[in-house]
Amino acid sequence: MAHIAPLPADTTPELSDDFAIFEEILGFVPNSLLTMQRRPAIVKGFGVLTQAVMSTDSEVDLGFKRLLAHFCSRAAGCQYCEAHSLIAAEIHGVSHEKVQAIWEYKTSDLYTDAERVALDYALAAGSVPNAVDDNLMIEMKKYWNDDQIVEILGAICLYGFLNRWNDSMATELEDSPKAMGNEVLAAGGWTGGKHVK
Repeated sequence: MAHIAPLPADTTPELSDDFAIFEEILGFVPNSLLTMQRRPAIVKGFGVLTQAVMSTDSEVDLGFKRLLAHFCSRAAGCQYCEAHSLIAAEIHGVSHEKVQAIWEYKTSDLYTDAERVALDYALAAGSVPNAVDDNLMIEMKKYWNDDQIVEILGAICLYGFLNRWNDSMATELEDSPKAMGNEVLAAGGWTGGKHVK
């Protein structure tokens, strides 16, 4: 059960445009934002950061940014964000087959060497203590330019905020991400944890 209950989306009418950003990303307004709206400025600020990080003017594929979000969330242990990020990945063009192969990213032909290195980077950057080292950066720079690495880390850091928010709030997982978690992630030990009743 969530530590603080989400409020209905129409509680704060001035946030309707901000909520629309996340409806486009996920297909619904997440409970995290419905709780966050108790301080509208946080929702607005988070929306601005999300638009900047997940901009369509991007050198890194938007669907892949959501896979990066999944891996940093996995490192942080946030089961809410693990499931959410996969829903968003599919909405932004990642095939269901590729999402289903998420546990086999190191060996699956659906993932490129560049993607494998970046997903390893997301795991390392999402870990506490941070596990990004010189060798990993050497590997990253074989496949990604500096601007792309900045975008990749931006996606990881955006979800770092969400990982801490949702795990600290025990945000209740919505139906579609819960179904995704049960279908794709349960085989790797995902249960939904504190985010399911």
